[in-house]
Amino acid sequence: MISQKGRTVVFQPEGRQVVVNQGVTLLEAARKAGVTIATRCGGKAGCLMCKVTVDPEQAEGVRPPSEAERRKLGSAIEQGQRLACQAAVWGDVTVNVPEDPFKAAVRRKLEAARRGEEDELW
Repeated sequence: MISQKGRTVVFQPEGRQVVVNQGVTLLEAARKAGVTIATRCGGKAGCLMCKVTVDPEQAEGVRPPSEAERRKLGSAIEQGQRLACQAAVWGDVTVNVPEDPFKAAVRRKLEAARRGEEDELW
């Protein structure tokens, strides 16, 4: 039987925190915290869009990867990469969510504009 003790999940780089029950997936925890993690497959490990990183020192904060998750991610698991739809919260953990590529491009453009750099594309 799974313990119902609350576990704290912190999503970086936003620093948003949420308390969830043990066994909840990181994807469900992110939604509860208002953190967007892209997915197309509805949490079935089919699209591989929900990759997140858990620091190897905090690996005990999530359930060990299943054989299916290991097949999907291969050696990336050793660097702490997990599928948010498959990794279940087992303890307090900090999760790094990659920045959306479109948002990253817009952020870089805005930062360049603030520095007064010309845009070579326009």
